[in-house]
Amino acid sequence: MPGEKILIVDDNATNLKLARVLLQTEGYSVSAAIDAQDALRQIPTFQPRLILMDIQLPGMDGLELTRCLKAELATKNIVILALPAYAMKGDEQKALAAGCDGYIAKPFDIDSLPQVIAQHLEAS
Repeated sequence: MPGEKILIVDDNATNLKLARVLLQTEGYSVSAAIDAQDALRQIPTFQPRLILMDIQLPGMDGLELTRCLKAELATKNIVILALPAYAMKGDEQKALAAGCDGYIAKPFDIDSLPQVIAQHLEAS
């Protein structure tokens, strides 16, 4: 869905750049945040429809940030896809229990990521 706003929250510069370039090429409007505080500053003005959320962030982790966003009326309908760097058994269930709407383990497939995002945006 070209033009939709996506926020990428990831403290790894390489992951941020790759995801940003890939999604911008697909026509999405993309912003990036390096930690939870940066994301919380950007969300009110950027108003993303979808967030790609790294789980291991400095300070507040991605699951706690997800819980905070899903608890607030203004942000509870943002689609949040967990994007963990080190997928361990049980991590997907933890992400979904925290309120994530989906789970994509890194390294993500550059061919399927835009399709997964489009599916989640269409379903929301």
